[in-house]
Amino acid sequence: MSKPATQSATQARRSAIYLLDQVLGENRLMPEILSAGALDKLAPEDRARAQRLAMETLRGLERADRLLKKHLRKATPLMVHNTLRLGTVELCQGAAAHGVVNSMVEIVSKHKRHGKLKGLVNAVLRKIAEEGPQDWSNLRVPRLPKWLRSPLAQAWGNPEMLEIEKAHFNGAPLDISCKPGTDLSALDGEALPTGSIRITDAGQVTALPGYSDGTWWVQDAAAALPAKILNMKAGETALDLCAAPGGKTMQMVAAGAKVTAVDISKGRMARVQENLTRTGLVASLVVGDALEQQGQYDAVLLDAPCSATGTIRRHPDLPHAKDGSEFGQLIELQAQMLAHAWSLVKPGGKLLFCTCSLLPDEGECQVEEALDMFPDMSVDRDALNVPGVDAAWITSEGGLRLRPDYWPDRGGMDGFYMACLRKAA
Repeated sequence: MSKPATQSATQARRSAIYLLDQVLGENRLMPEILSAGALDKLAPEDRARAQRLAMETLRGLERADRLLKKHLRKATPLMVHNTLRLGTVELCQGAAAHGVVNSMVEIVSKHKRHGKLKGLVNAVLRKIAEEGPQDWSNLRVPRLPKWLRSPLAQAWGNPEMLEIEKAHFNGAPLDISCKPGTDLSALDGEALPTGSIRITDAGQVTALPGYSDGTWWVQDAAAALPAKILNMKAGETALDLCAAPGGKTMQMVAAGAKVTAVDISKGRMARVQENLTRTGLVASLVVGDALEQQGQYDAVLLDAPCSATGTIRRHPDLPHAKDGSEFGQLIELQAQMLAHAWSLVKPGGKLLFCTCSLLPDEGECQVEEALDMFPDMSVDRDALNVPGVDAAWITSEGGLRLRPDYWPDRGGMDGFYMACLRKAA
C-alpha cells in the first residue's frame, strides 16, 4: 500500500534536510552522499523529490538566508536552520503554506535534540509565507563565494560573471543523447543546435519514454560535444580515460568504434556497465589509473579530473562543499595525464582533451603548455566544425570554450573546455 501524499512529502523533505546537513555541515558533495545510499530507502518519486528540494535550496541559499535573518534573533542549530531554509525556498516558489509549514514543524518536533524549537519553526515560516514570496523576487541573484567568484570574474569579466550566476540560479534542464536514428518524438523535447535533445521539467528520469528500452542516456549538451568532435569511424580504436558515467563511451560505441573505457573508481565503473547494459552497447571496461594505461589507439579521449566549476547549474552543492584548495593539485594532475595520454595516441591519431571547468588554468593554459612541450602535437581546428558550434566559442589556441551563460534563451549549458590535438604521422 502506498503512503499518504502528506507522509510521502514529509519523508522527502526530511531526506532533503539530511542532504543539506551533509553538504553544509560536513562539506560533502552530493554524488558522494547519494552513492553512500542516503536515499536508497525512498521510493523513486520521493528520491527524485528530495534531490530536487535540496538542489533548489542550495541554489537559493543566499536569498533564503537574507529573508530568515529578519526573523531570527540568534543562531539556530544547523538542522533547524536548514529546515527553515528549505521551507523558505518552497514557500517563495509558490508551494502551499499549510503543507510546507506543517511538514517542517513535524520534522523538527520529532528530532531528539531540537524538538523544542518546533514553535520557532512554525512562527518563522508563517511570517515567511506572508512576506517571503514578494520579497524573494526583489533580492539579487545569489552569488558564488569569493574564493570562486574572484578567479572567474578575472577570467571572463564582471558582466559575464553576473550572467553565469544567473544561469547557475536558473538550474539545468535535462539533456539527452541517443543512438543514431532513434525516434525521440515521444519525449516532446527541444532539438538543440548541436544535436542533443533538451527536456524541461523532466521529472523522474527513469519514467520517461524510451529509458527502459535503452535508446538514450542523460548527457549535458556541452558534455556531448567532445565525442562529436572526435568523430570516430566504424572499426577505429578509442581509449576513454576517466570514463564514468559513460556518456562519451556510449557515443563512440554507437558510432561503431572499438572503445576501451577506463576509470579508477570501481563504483563509478559499475555505473558505466549499468548504462552500457541498459543501452545494449558494448565496450571493454578497465578499473584502473589512467596514468598506468598502455597501448596505442586511433583516438584518446581524456576528460581529466578537474574543479567541475562548469557544472554548478546542475551541482549547486559544489561551491558550498569545496573551497578551492585543491585547484593546484588538480592542475598538476591534468598536465601529467595529458602528457601520458599523448603517449597512447598512434602517429596520425588524435587526443581530445577536455575538462568541465570554467578556469582557464584547467583548459586553455593546459593546451598552450602541451603545444610547447610536444613538437609532434598540433591543434585540429577543423575538428570543431560540428553543427551548432558558434565560431565565437573557439579560442585563440584553437580550443572550444563553453560557458553556462551561452544559450541563455534555451536554458544554458555546462561550462566546458575541449581541444582536439593531432599527432604527426
